[in-house]
Amino acid sequence: MIKIIGAIFILLSTSWAGFEVSKYLTERPRQLRLLKVALQSLEAEITYSHTPLHEAARKISKQLQKPVSWFFEGFSKKLTAQEISVKKAWEDSLEEVWKLTAFKTGEYEIMKQFGENLGKHDLVTQQKHIHLALKHLEREETEAVERQRKYEKMTKSLGFLSGLLLIILLL
Repeated sequence: MIKIIGAIFILLSTSWAGFEVSKYLTERPRQLRLLKVALQSLEAEITYSHTPLHEAARKISKQLQKPVSWFFEGFSKKLTAQEISVKKAWEDSLEEVWKLTAFKTGEYEIMKQFGENLGKHDLVTQQKHIHLALKHLEREETEAVERQRKYEKMTKSLGFLSGLLLIILLL
């Protein structure tokens, strides 16, 4: 009886691990889409509404889901709370929220590079930088969706099957 309970626990834990890895693969494309929507909203706020950057970031944070909303909320607060450059506020916010996301190094570099140019140029040039960042994020999203399609089912199955293997080896 104890062996059966132990086997069930092993199977459940390895299956759970497989589903957690799979969840990460699912979250990355979703968060990338949110990030793209955020940048498009930022473009609209800056270009058409002529909204100040801190106010635009605050509005965007209220429109989006977590963890992307946390980034823009932190960015807005940093711009209003202290005398800080836009680049520094962007990078600090990026570093604070980054570990809570499913993003990879490629997205970090895209966002960091975008933050270096944010608020430094006229509207037309700023719009070009936003479009460039969106193109790069589109490429990353395509890669993330392909990776999800390729590995999601495999990670779930691998978790379950590794549990079965472990049970067989222990019996």
